[in-house]
Amino acid sequence: MPSLNISYSDEEMEELRSAAAAAGTSLKQYVHDLSLRERQRLQFVRYATSWGEQHRDEFDEAFPDEVPPTGRARRAEAA
Repeated sequence: MPSLNISYSDEEMEELRSAAAAAGTSLKQYVHDLSLRERQRLQFVRYATSWGEQHRDEFDEAFPDEVPPTGRARRAEAA
């Protein structure tokens, strides 16, 4: 099974140990799960952003005063 050696400062290591203890898990399991949670978080953000873009017109129709029309144009240009 692949593994990875990561260097941390003493302060960073203490913060990780404290976080793992607060979560009630081992340091190794905490760091492993942290990387997987970040992957899941990014996947969720990508999906939520995509969903929001797909339903933007519906939102604008339902709440026309929520976002100024000029704000939409600038955001579209930036993308």
